Amino acid sequence: MKLVTRLLVISAIHLIILLFVALVSNAQSIDSIPSATRASFRGLSVVDDRVVWVSGSSGTVGRSTDGGKTWKWMQVKGFEKSDFRDIEAFDPVTAIVIAIAEPAYILKTTDGGNTWKIVLEDKRKGMFLDAMEFWNEQSGIVIGDPVGGKIYVARTFDGGDHWRGIPEQNYPVGVEGEAIFASSGTNIRRLNLSEACFVTGGTKSRLFIRDQKFDIPIVQGKESTGANSVAVSNSTKNNNHLIVVVGGDFTKDTISTNNCALTKDEGKTWIIPTTPPHGYRSCVEFIDKNTLIACGTSGVDISTDGGMNWKLISKESYHVCRKAKNGNSVFLAGGNGRVARLVYGN
Repeated sequence: MKLVTRLLVISAIHLIILLFVALVSNAQSIDSIPSATRASFRGLSVVDDRVVWVSGSSGTVGRSTDGGKTWKWMQVKGFEKSDFRDIEAFDPVTAIVIAIAEPAYILKTTDGGNTWKIVLEDKRKGMFLDAMEFWNEQSGIVIGDPVGGKIYVARTFDGGDHWRGIPEQNYPVGVEGEAIFASSGTNIRRLNLSEACFVTGGTKSRLFIRDQKFDIPIVQGKESTGANSVAVSNSTKNNNHLIVVVGGDFTKDTISTNNCALTKDEGKTWIIPTTPPHGYRSCVEFIDKNTLIACGTSGVDISTDGGMNWKLISKESYHVCRKAKNGNSVFLAGGNGRVARLVYGN
């Protein structure tokens, strides 16, 4: 009888745990925030639980200093036809945006968006900036599509006031048809205190780390396929990272096959999720050590087990999702001026 009682207690505990996990996962939802613009947003930077910046089409930038309750909307003078695909904000008044293509520009504001200064201009044919990443308020990197077969990379070491391309011989080399999607500003990420990694798509989809390139087991081969976003966890006990890559085919955005892959050894081996995200995903972000959020034009997914299983929590379309650098808030942004936050039930 003691053994039977013990087994019943253990079963009851397991049931409680399963019910708790189900309750937590079901409690997550997306709360839409009213917007005064119809711009398509792909740039999003969440400084803390109060300061949020977005950027997008028609030279549009938005800023909130009260956690998304109210917004200041602006159209950058002289850039009304530009598409700002990525934004990096540092505080309520300082932010950097990239205007993607021909000419390619990087702009910076230090007065909350009232005025903007051109800090990089490149008029070369084929220039197309895709994403940027900062290690801290001074050191950053920007990448762009291949020009002459070489992936464009530039660095800043003074908070984005000045940018300089890396030495020509150090530019990463892509294959024909390999490119970088400017879909959410998250296909380049910090890997450690001094290095970054990035992912490509198109005819070839690879993870680039230093001078190494690793094939990603994700759908590829066409202009619309491949990796769109990469998220990097903190170092594990073995001094490696959990790296999660999402993408798919944006012309077939409900297909879940080969749209996500994980690696724990920086690309040497890959793991395919048991339950993948529910369609093409343009952005993935760590919320905590084991929890991730991914979004795309066919919906939003959450994983609570390090990317192995994903649960669809919304069918709304979003391009980008970001967690606060200094805080717990998670925001999303997408087409038609769509802005939202991730909320948890009671």
